[in-house]
Amino acid sequence: MQRFSCLSGWLVLFAAWFWGGRDLPAADEPFDLVIRGGRVMDPESGLDAVRGIGIRDGMIVAISEGPLSGREVIDARGLVVGPGFIDLHQHAFDEESIRLKARDGVTSILELEAGTAGVARWYGERAGVSRLNHGVSAGHIPVRMKVMGDLPSFLPKSDSRAATRTASQDELEELRRELARGLTEGAAAVGFGFGYTPAATEAEIEAMFEVAAAHRAGCHVHLRGRRDEAVEEVRRLAEMATRTGAPLHVVHLQATATTSTPALLRLVADLQATGRDVSCEVYPWTAGMTEIQSPLFNEGWEERYGISYGDMQWGATGERLTPASFARFRQTGGLVIVHSNREETVTGAVSHPLAMIASDGLPGHPRNAGTYARMLGFYVRERGVLDLRTALAKMSLMPARRLETRVPSMKKRGRVQEGCFADLVIFQPETVGSPATYEDAARPSGGIPWVLVAGTAVVRNGRLVEEARPGRSLRAPVPGGGN
Repeated sequence: MQRFSCLSGWLVLFAAWFWGGRDLPAADEPFDLVIRGGRVMDPESGLDAVRGIGIRDGMIVAISEGPLSGREVIDARGLVVGPGFIDLHQHAFDEESIRLKARDGVTSILELEAGTAGVARWYGERAGVSRLNHGVSAGHIPVRMKVMGDLPSFLPKSDSRAATRTASQDELEELRRELARGLTEGAAAVGFGFGYTPAATEAEIEAMFEVAAAHRAGCHVHLRGRRDEAVEEVRRLAEMATRTGAPLHVVHLQATATTSTPALLRLVADLQATGRDVSCEVYPWTAGMTEIQSPLFNEGWEERYGISYGDMQWGATGERLTPASFARFRQTGGLVIVHSNREETVTGAVSHPLAMIASDGLPGHPRNAGTYARMLGFYVRERGVLDLRTALAKMSLMPARRLETRVPSMKKRGRVQEGCFADLVIFQPETVGSPATYEDAARPSGGIPWVLVAGTAVVRNGRLVEEARPGRSLRAPVPGGGN
C-alpha cells in the first residue's frame, strides 16, 4: 500500500511537470459544452439511455449518468442525441444546399460518385470556410473528360468524347496517372459513373480499379443502368474487385436496379457472406434525378429503364415531359426528375440490413433537403419498417466504417463515444420529418433543433448559425503531412 502511494505521488508530480503545473486539467473543470438529459443513442456500442455528454475542444470527453458542468448547456430532455449523419453521395455544394443538409442533421458530406479531377484544389477551396465536414473522390468521369479534352461540366454530354470514345493506350496511361495523383492528394475514394461513360471498356475500368487498390481506396460505382442486367453487372464488378483488391461500393442501388433491387440486395448479402468487400447505398425516394443531355437518354432509354416521357418531370418547373418538351430540353440541358421506382421497392431497400443511406443530393429534388429526416419520420416513426437504432446506424456508423480504412479520422465519427468527434444531431423523435416534395423541393427538415460539428452548433434551436464554419476535411493522409 505504501509503495502504491509513492507511485501515485510520482505520477502526480510527472503530470504536473508535463502539463506545466497550473495548466493541469482539473477533474471538475467545466466542459466547453454539456448536453444534458438527452436519450443518447450510439449505434456501435448499443448505448440507448439518458446520459449527459461533456464536450471539450470539439471532442466527446465524457458520457455520464451523473451531472456534468459546462460553460454552455443544451437541455436535451425529451430529445434523442445521435451521431451526425454522414452523406457519402452529395453532388451539390452550393451554400443553399449545404444549409439544407445541416437542417437535415447532416454533419459530413462527401462527393464520392462523380468526384473531381482536381482533388488538392477541391479541398483547398473549402479549407477553413466550410459549414460541414467534407470529402471528395478522384472521379473517373471528370478525369476521363479532362484526358479526352472535353470542356468541364458536371456530367458528359451524350455526344462528348468522354462518352463516345475508347481510350487509346496513351490515354489509358494518363487516366492511371491522373487518378493516382488525386489519391496521392488525399481523395477519399475513386468514383465511377459507367452509365455516363459508356465507351469505357472493361479493361479500362479494371485498370482504374488497380489504381484504387494500390491506394487502399474504395470504388464507388454507378451501374450502367439496365435494370435487367444489374445483378450480372455487379457480379462482374465483384470479380474485378476481387482480382484487383479494390473494395466495391454500389451507389443508389435501388435507383438503377429498380425491379431487380431485391435480387441485387441478395447478391450483395451473398458476396459479403463469402468475405467480399462489397457494400451499397440507397435513398428513400421513388424518383431519381440527372442531366437530360447525358448518355443515359441516348436512343433506347425507354426500354432500358422501363419508363416513358410522362415519368419525367422537369426540375426547374415541375412539369411532366412530352416528346416535344423532351426534345427541347435535350437541346438546352438541365436536370430532370425521373420517376422510375415503386414505393415497395424503396421500402425494401431502405430497410435491408446491408443498405446504408445516402442522398445523391441535387438542387430541385427533395432528397437534397430531406433524406435523413424522411428516414426518421416516415420509415421509422410512421411506417415502422425499421427501428431507430438501425436507422441511425445506416446514416452514420455504416458510412463511417465504409471509409475508415482509407480515411482514419472516420474511426472517430458515426459514433457517440468518449474520444470521438462531437459531430452530433439532436432531434425530436415525435416530430422529426421532411416536408420537401418534388414540387417544393427546398423545404428544410423539421424536428431537428440542434446539429453540432466538432462541438460547434451549426443549427441552434432550429435555426442555422450563419457564422459557424467548423467543417473539417475528410481526407486520406497526404505525404508530407495533412489529413
